[in-house]
Amino acid sequence: MTQEKKDEVKVQILKCWDDKEPICFTKVTNDDKDKNGEEFKSLTDSSWIKKGEKFGEEKLRERIAPWLSTLFKAEHLSLLIGSGLTNAVCNIAKCEVPSWKNVEFEWITEEIKEKIEKEAQESACRAGRGEANLEDKIRVANELIRGLEIYYGSDNKELIALKSALNEVLEKFAKLILNTEIEFRISDKDVQKNALNYLVNFLMSFASRPGTRERLHIFTTNYDRFIELGADIAGLRLIDRFIGTLSPIFRSSRLEVDMHYNPPGIRGEPRYLEGVAYFTKLHGSLDWFNINRTIHRISIPFGAKSIQPYLDAVGIDDNESDTIKQLMIYPNAAKDRETAEYPYVELFRDFAASICRPNTTLVTYGYSFGDEHINRIIEDMLTIPSTHLIIISRDDSAGRIMSLYDRLGRKQQITILIGDQLADLQLLVDNYLPKSTIDFTTFKIDELIKKILITNSDNIGSNVNSEKETRIEQDEEYKNEGGEENELHTI
Repeated sequence: MTQEKKDEVKVQILKCWDDKEPICFTKVTNDDKDKNGEEFKSLTDSSWIKKGEKFGEEKLRERIAPWLSTLFKAEHLSLLIGSGLTNAVCNIAKCEVPSWKNVEFEWITEEIKEKIEKEAQESACRAGRGEANLEDKIRVANELIRGLEIYYGSDNKELIALKSALNEVLEKFAKLILNTEIEFRISDKDVQKNALNYLVNFLMSFASRPGTRERLHIFTTNYDRFIELGADIAGLRLIDRFIGTLSPIFRSSRLEVDMHYNPPGIRGEPRYLEGVAYFTKLHGSLDWFNINRTIHRISIPFGAKSIQPYLDAVGIDDNESDTIKQLMIYPNAAKDRETAEYPYVELFRDFAASICRPNTTLVTYGYSFGDEHINRIIEDMLTIPSTHLIIISRDDSAGRIMSLYDRLGRKQQITILIGDQLADLQLLVDNYLPKSTIDFTTFKIDELIKKILITNSDNIGSNVNSEKETRIEQDEEYKNEGGEENELHTI
């Protein structure tokens, strides 16, 4: 089935557990529903469903929830969040996400504008993104500025005009990010509260880790602060590379900073404190600024109408310096090579160090795999046999996800949930993600349900014995590492 046809009929794509190939199914119409209320119809054959058979949501839950719960217990767990999370939260809150398509370069000649658009389009095609976006154009403009500086010096008229045009684009770019936060802040309070509840439960489903497991590391390509907002409401402490209270400064020495506690009555190494996660914004943030070659995080409230008043408060005068040029969003407008690579080189080093190690699970949500520099690191991760990649996306309209899946050839190390019935934030939190709490009683129930599912050959397929033996070995190994009492995730 072609990608165009899949998108037309809203085909859901699932690959988990013992599936050798992705399973395609679609939601049936109200007229096609049978008396049992089964709302999905399989489009392919598999070990648990035949082509043309209908099944319900409970069937999906039986396969997906225990599988995700097991993978989340990996020694190392990382979460990569793309713009899909912002769109999902805003969709629940019934507010619009402003588009970047109308932002264009002005005050430059048509010849330079055409060259920027042409190179941006070619670079987007090389990266597999198809149509160039605003970030591609900003990156090309930065490269062109650097070339003109080398060739003409700093007094060239075209160079000055291009710098002014880029500065204006970045200013509009920052306002669009702020507008996304503003639209959410002024949305109806009831739906806003509902959206925040789902955001909090989504984050805590990953962040709820036992004291014997390394804590969650959250990565994001987003510039907005929806993750920080959800973490604040959830009481989740985020540890990043910024140190300080009044004006936190980005430090390369942040590594290995953590929070621990000593369990009462137990002597030995301290345990990880609950409710803490590492946090890395790979492409920068709306509140990061380069001030005198030092990266500061400015306290800008969520949904502020303007950035400038908060810059004035820390002594950045818009009349004396080019404020927007100091805004640290990728690709930034800093002219010297050292600043262009810093701090992003440190952030991507953190990403590679976090996921490229044994017994690691990486979950991507709302990430379209359009950034080649990120994809290369993920590909390197999958060369380690004990790693696993979970892809959760509402759609694959550009076909990049399935193309990557076919190209990598590491099919047993990849789990896929694509479609509005699988990756919708509300359905995902309600049905498929592990419970966002630490509860010994429900852990016991979880183990009992898993044992029942493992002995049910209709649900699992033909490899029942091997799956059961593997699960027993995993349970014994985990008990040796930390004990049953430290288990977290439940269905």
